[in-house]
Amino acid sequence: MKSIEELEKIREQARELINLRKENENKTRIVVGMGTCGISAGARQVLLAILDELKKRNISDVIVTETGCIGMCRFEPLVDVIKPNQPKVTYVNVDADKARQIVARHIVNNQVIDEWVIPNI
Repeated sequence: MKSIEELEKIREQARELINLRKENENKTRIVVGMGTCGISAGARQVLLAILDELKKRNISDVIVTETGCIGMCRFEPLVDVIKPNQPKVTYVNVDADKARQIVARHIVNNQVIDEWVIPNI
């Protein structure tokens, strides 16, 4: 950073990011664990399956993001589903097929798949 103008530009970008978060508070989010442990367990295929399933179903109001390792490596790949005004649901040992079913059952039909969930992470 070499000038006040550069600092102001960075400040404005940070404000836009904060506003983006506020605008997305009422949207469903899917978070895929993409730490080294997650990637080695197949998280990349899970992420791609989620994106593909959302696209096939023409669902555009769901935000898909990545996160790093949360220290539960033995359960990777992990997928969080966060719907507005509902508790976060964390799916464990997800593969591409499970990821597609999570989209179909949880995102579309609002049915948590209890047998794949680890409670209260």
